Amino acid sequence: MKFSIKNVDPAKQRSGCVVVGVFEPRKLTAAAEALDKVAGGYLTAILRSGDMEGKAGSALMLHKVPDTLCERILLVGLGKERELADKGYRDAVRATFKTLHETGAGDAMLFLTEVPVKNRDTAWKVAQITIVAMESIYRFDRLKSKVERDQPRLRKVILGTVDTRRAELAASEEALQQGLGIAEGMNLAKDLGNLAPNICTPTYLAQQATEIARIYNLKAIVLEQKEMEKLGMGALLAVARGSSQPAKLIVLEYWGRTKKEKPVVLVGKGITFDTGGISLKPAADMDEMKYDMCGAASVLGTLTAIAKMALPVNVVGIIPTTENMPGGNATKPGDVITSMSGQTIEVLNTDAEGRLILCDALTYAERYEPETVIDIATLTGACVIALGHIASGLLSNEDELAEELLHAAEQSADPAWRLPLWDEYQEQLKSNFADMANIGGRAAGTITAACFLSRFTKKYRWAHLDIAGTAWKSGKEKGGTGRPVPLLTQFLIGRTMKNKPLT
Repeated sequence: MKFSIKNVDPAKQRSGCVVVGVFEPRKLTAAAEALDKVAGGYLTAILRSGDMEGKAGSALMLHKVPDTLCERILLVGLGKERELADKGYRDAVRATFKTLHETGAGDAMLFLTEVPVKNRDTAWKVAQITIVAMESIYRFDRLKSKVERDQPRLRKVILGTVDTRRAELAASEEALQQGLGIAEGMNLAKDLGNLAPNICTPTYLAQQATEIARIYNLKAIVLEQKEMEKLGMGALLAVARGSSQPAKLIVLEYWGRTKKEKPVVLVGKGITFDTGGISLKPAADMDEMKYDMCGAASVLGTLTAIAKMALPVNVVGIIPTTENMPGGNATKPGDVITSMSGQTIEVLNTDAEGRLILCDALTYAERYEPETVIDIATLTGACVIALGHIASGLLSNEDELAEELLHAAEQSADPAWRLPLWDEYQEQLKSNFADMANIGGRAAGTITAACFLSRFTKKYRWAHLDIAGTAWKSGKEKGGTGRPVPLLTQFLIGRTMKNKPLT
């Protein structure tokens, strides 16, 4: 699907479909009014007849509207004008593309960037339209022997604007490219999550990282077991002991600025399948544990997005990856292991394995002398109970960093919510036999998991994103969501605005 932005008159467009909005109750947007005027009040008559009220997410397709040059006009409901905010706008865009894909239109011109949305500018609307449009054509059917679907006919989308200034058009063009980059990164993250776990192994993830490095001229490093043993990564390797698949530590370096500037390090949990190990999970829905590597997928997706944009930032992605399997050599509850940091850990539950592979990766991150480290992990079921499937959990050892990430979450429409990281919670990790236990009991499970990780992040600014409730969907719409690629990419875009010009 190709996108472009044009400053045009809605009434003079020869297009397969022109899309305009209708507010509730039955109020035409400015672009719709221009078409209505040419059509002699035809759209107004349709609304008066009761065919459409303008309710949010509704859509009405009109064919051969009198005295217009386009083949179709799609009326999209926007709800009440004063109440239109992020969700309502994105729902309207989703309804637009769902309806367009059900027609034979090969091209469409959308006049939805002119619609006023609370606290949002045109650039935001352009980016969101682009992302939602690309989501509408995403399919994962590469593992099926027969593909039972029609290819989308819609190949060309023009975002129409009216009397827009050059500066605003330039900002919109930039937002379009950012939206395309984010969409591509999300698609990669979805693909990796949706792959079967017998295909998407640690070795496969390493191959994908190497391929990304080749395409975008990044530096890729893959550490094997012997190299990790020399580094003392006893926590990561303890998780890998039950699996026949070799563990990997994947590093991708993106240098968009001089190497004198400290990088942002993204650390993604890469458990390519999680049985729970000796602390075996229930059988129901265990297939969804192939999504336990979505933190890793989001790191690869974000690096793809920023590389496609050629964003002027320094970013290092670190992915500890392994399976968590039961077996004769698997780590047992009660075992004591030594992390790369030298701290010892009593393993009380082998299903709390994500924090074990992350802690060694967080220690490894120290060698980059990072400006900021963010880890991303499908870490705790407790986060799903606390926040559901709407917001990712955010915890941080610095208020300014947390606020920066929350702003990026709000700007990208990829919500996050901050939870406390108070010292009082650290008490739950006490062990009689090691420096710490790997679990803190049922109470405040998301927080104590972050408390565990915080013990390995004393040397830098750090934040933790728990995406257990947001990385994939279950049920009829089962599949990866690509989150939090939008949040992370927006965070890095925000960093470019802070950077001084290159000299």
